[in-house]
Amino acid sequence: MDSPRHLLAELARRHAFADLGALAPKVVPEAVLIPPLCEFGQRLLTLDAEDFAAEVDARTVPAGLRRRARDCHMPQTAREQPRGALASLRPAYGLLLEVIKVRWERRELSSMMAAVHIAAEYLPLLAFEPVLGHAGDPVLWPPGLRAEGSRFGAIGDRECCHTKPEKSAAERTLRVAQEPATGWRAYFDRQHSQLAGALATCVSRCRNPCTAMDWIPVDARDGVVARSATARAFADTPLVRLRHAAPVGHGFGVPSPEEVQEAWSRSRLSLARGETGATVLTEDGFPLPGLPALFTAVAAASIAPATLLADVAAHLVRLVEEP
Repeated sequence: MDSPRHLLAELARRHAFADLGALAPKVVPEAVLIPPLCEFGQRLLTLDAEDFAAEVDARTVPAGLRRRARDCHMPQTAREQPRGALASLRPAYGLLLEVIKVRWERRELSSMMAAVHIAAEYLPLLAFEPVLGHAGDPVLWPPGLRAEGSRFGAIGDRECCHTKPEKSAAERTLRVAQEPATGWRAYFDRQHSQLAGALATCVSRCRNPCTAMDWIPVDARDGVVARSATARAFADTPLVRLRHAAPVGHGFGVPSPEEVQEAWSRSRLSLARGETGATVLTEDGFPLPGLPALFTAVAAASIAPATLLADVAAHLVRLVEEP
């Protein structure tokens, strides 16, 4: 029969951080480092990006794991350093891929679809990162967004193709760096994903172009257009729409594995019509085959599933199995 320690180790390998954190003190009372490390792992698994950089005892979480989590952290003020996911979204998308994989393996499909939805909302910022030099940090927006003739953030301008929420987000993002921390956090809670969509609209769907995007180097424009179009197309795929299919709102309809696979198959065929999106046909063994390749194409940089959750689990296994 498996010993209690072996069962705890299996919980760690299954990324059951919350259960392990609750049960470990009853089995290994001397292992005081286990519950805080489980809390750290659970924040990563639930994509609680506001708290990835929460202060923890250096003895509890190894420095390398803390540093990698901070790379995915969303700064809570305009001045916070380092800038984490506002410096680059690439580490965060690696974590998203790892979470999607773990949730699929645990058959937690509602949580998996939530991670897919988050990836879809912010994907245009990943497409813009090569030309921005950052991942949509409001402190570092190029002055060209405010150039003469720009309608970016012009509330009420009927020539602008942005939706009302996108116009509001565009107007807010140009001034939020001067707001107090509460305003900064409110913007990221409610509007930054709309801003991502607004940028993609500017370069790939605008029927009345203004000067807002003239700052993009000429030799980089075709790439931004193609990557942004693919990012917008991903948000409209059957897979992403699957999360909205429940008749009574989010959370009342959890798709089956077969429904997810069927929706992703149709999504791949739709995305593959574009040159950038064609990378999604890659067969790579990922639960949603081709998704890492698609993110790589949109980012114009390699995006692979992270090993952050796996490394937290491995560290917990060592702690649990120590005599």
